[in-house]
Parts: sequence; C-alpha cells; structure tokens
Amino acid sequence: MLWDVATVRLVRTLEGHTDWVRSVAFSPDGRLLASGSYDKTVRLWDVASGALLRTLEGHTSGVNSVAFSPDGRLLASGSWDDTVRLWDVASGALLRTLEGHTREVASVAFSPDGRLLASGSWDDTVRLWDAPTGALLRTLEGHTGYVWSVAFSPDGRLLASGSKDNTVRLWDAQTGALLRTLEGHTRSVFSVAFAPDGRLLASGSWTVRLWDVQSGRLVRTLKGYSPIESVAFSPDGRLLASASWDSEIIRLWDVASGQLVRTLEAHTWWVKSVAFAPDGRLLASGSGDGTVRLWGVAP
Repeated sequence: MLWDVATVRLVRTLEGHTDWVRSVAFSPDGRLLASGSYDKTVRLWDVASGALLRTLEGHTSGVNSVAFSPDGRLLASGSWDDTVRLWDVASGALLRTLEGHTREVASVAFSPDGRLLASGSWDDTVRLWDAPTGALLRTLEGHTGYVWSVAFSPDGRLLASGSKDNTVRLWDAQTGALLRTLEGHTRSVFSVAFAPDGRLLASGSWTVRLWDVQSGRLVRTLKGYSPIESVAFSPDGRLLASASWDSEIIRLWDVASGQLVRTLEAHTWWVKSVAFAPDGRLLASGSGDGTVRLWGVAP
C-alpha cells in the first residue's frame, strides 16, 4: 500500500537553537526529543507540547549527533570537539566524557541492549565503548575516509558504518571483525540505517541504496537528487525518510516499491537530520535554519 499524501502535515516548529540543528532523536517512549546543534548545545524538548525542557551545555564545539539509550536514561552526544559525552536525561547532568578520537565525532549509536556505544569519526575509525563505564572496548579500523554514520542492527549483532571512502561496512558488534564491505556508491556515504526487521540496510549518498543485509546484495536504488545526509525507516519499515545536504526538502519513500510518496517543505535551509517517533506517528527534522520541525505521519 502506498501512503496517503494527505495524511502528512506540519504539527509544530521548535525554536531556540542559534545555529544549524545537526541531529534529532526521539526517546524510546516518544515523550522527549533531543536535538544537537552547531551552537554547541543539546536541547531536550517535550514532544506533546513543544516546550523546551532543558539545555545541555559542555561541548566546546558543534554537536553532530545525539542518541538515547534504549532505557531512555542516558543521552549520548558526539561533537566537533572530538569527544562523546554521556548525559543523565532526568537531571541533565554530564556523567562522562569519552575521549580517544583524534578528529570530529560525526555519529553515535547505542546497541539495542544498551551495553555498547558506537562512535564514528573523521579519524576514519569506529570506536566501541562500554556504555555503563565509558571504557573503550575496541577500535574498528579499515575505512580510508571519514566515518560519517554508525548504526546497530535491531538484534545488536551487526554494526554498520558509512564513510567518505564511498563504502558501507558491516562489522560483528561483539568481536569487531569486518564481515562485509558494501560497494556501489560513487561518493561519500553520509548516513546508514537498518530497517526495523533487520533485513534491509539503507545508505544515503548521492542516491539512497537499499541492501539485503544477509547477502550484501543491492536490492534497490532510490533516485538521487543531491547529497543525502540522513535516512530513517518508519517503525513498521514501510516508509523511508531522507534529508538532503543542500535542500530544504524531506522526501518520503515507499520501501516496497521504491516510489517517492511525498515531499515535505517548510524548512528554509538545508535539512540535516530526520527521525521517526517510536509509534511512527511523528517525524522530526532538524535543519540549517536552526529549527526542529515535527510532522504528523499516518498510513
């Protein structure tokens, strides 16, 4: 079934950041939204009302990526200051600063069980940290360019990374072994995301590609239009959202057919990040215009 274009609407605009919003993420219960900005802050918003609940300060440069732990108690942020910071969501307190990367941290992601935290950096590596203690467990090497994006599979067994070297790599999350390199993109891979059932992996470059995770086979290429900096599956896996590096437009795709379903326009500058709420009813977008927008989505 294709999605009804009439059911997507702008619900709310969240204002307060003073620079580009680089990353957005919903809490596991869907009540909170985190946004990371080049203004060096992370902001926590109440999704129902749009109220700003808390501003997390401490990074000394722009924030590239934010991610909630599966239990919603921790928030990780990765920054241009080469660090990952772990915050207590309830209080906003900084719990820990993870140091070791030698270049900007572009992406952070928690494993589904909350035990691991992955970070991808411009130092061409992926690092795996023990989330409860902050100890560095492993450094994954092999990419020959910036690592722009990291994502765990839903079962936690795999870690995907997208890089400036035009490849996507699949790693064993426990051992750090490289399992497969997905080749086909001809330019940087800025974003990777697993489908909720773990069978497909989406990668964003100048095109969006959908891969069969088990075989590494390319399943479908979604028509390219510009550098695609963020991709996100809806919780039911039927819809894929993509945001572009040089466009104010968000595109929604039907995963089964690869057909473009809808374009969303309201931002006044490039869209940097998209994320679906856990119940699939909302889509959040962060933009270079300094705002976060919430969109109502229904099948």
